[in-house]
Amino acid sequence: MRKGILTIAAVGLLTTGGLTACGDDSGDKAASAKTPKIGVILPDSKSSARWETADRRFLEEAFKAAGVKYDIQNAQNDKTAFQTIADQMITGGVTALMIVNLDSGTGKAVLDKAKSQGVATIDYDRLTLGGSAQYYVSFDNETVGKLQGEGLSKCLTEKGAKNPVVSYLNGSPTDNNATLFKAGYDSVLKPKFDAKEYTKGPEDAVPAWDNAQAATIFEQQLTTAKGKIDGVLAANDGLGNAAISILKKNKLNGKVPVTGQDASTEGLQNILAGDQCMTVYKAVREEAKAASDLAIALAKGEKKDTGQTVKDGDRDVPSVLLTPKAIYKDNVKDVIADGYVTKEEVCTAAYAKLCADAGIS
Repeated sequence: MRKGILTIAAVGLLTTGGLTACGDDSGDKAASAKTPKIGVILPDSKSSARWETADRRFLEEAFKAAGVKYDIQNAQNDKTAFQTIADQMITGGVTALMIVNLDSGTGKAVLDKAKSQGVATIDYDRLTLGGSAQYYVSFDNETVGKLQGEGLSKCLTEKGAKNPVVSYLNGSPTDNNATLFKAGYDSVLKPKFDAKEYTKGPEDAVPAWDNAQAATIFEQQLTTAKGKIDGVLAANDGLGNAAISILKKNKLNGKVPVTGQDASTEGLQNILAGDQCMTVYKAVREEAKAASDLAIALAKGEKKDTGQTVKDGDRDVPSVLLTPKAIYKDNVKDVIADGYVTKEEVCTAAYAKLCADAGIS
């Protein structure tokens, strides 16, 4: 695997109950002398609804249950704001800082400053390449991409596609996760391109996961391909919905399989309507639980052994990697049953019958 790409150094899913204490380091000792307080910086609210509807909610629940002080803010995709928020949190006395970086450069600067001030740090969901976070909590992101590639292949087969042209809408080039997703779906689709089973169509990365830009980019892809795109590997539900909006304009929705990720309300509705092939569900509640357990321990000056590491250059980063799940029309109900979204959110009037047909009660 290419240098800089996340690799799993320990195999097996770590349950948060399996965290065990080990010796304090200097940063932990500095934190233990202060009142525990946790700072969290989320990246934006446009690229995916999850950051505000799921991550914030589950993290707040965990911190409140533990009785620790916390401050959760959203940088709204503004690098200057991201750094300002971090500075304010450090000055405001946080003893542990959890970030979802906007890019590795900004993230590294924030992590390094926090470290210099004795503040413990966690990379949440996205690894900061070259950074100094003490822990990394996420999903197995190559597996996310693999599920997307397998999902698109499954849907193309079900439609009886012959030598289909497949286009890519990759995630932000500044997000290491987007690189990992692509590595995952390339592992499934590239052999098919090489064997001439599929034809590689247009491919573009979408800056900052911007859905409006994604629609423009996909419209250009469709024009370039003269309307001949048979499948779309979209890296998340927002990008997938952008592609679907253009397919609808061209009366191709439902005919061209589109992937996604995040199991958003919109993505699930698109799947029920037949406009989206599949999504990947990442149980954010579990991710937030693992991260909050670590953050609470760090804020109190404790250190935990996760039993896993990932490689970042020459550094082994203690990590928790959770397992994602592929979602198709027949198991949309699983996402609702898990409490990630509600039936009321998904099964609005326009989707009530589709929900009933999919066994959502």
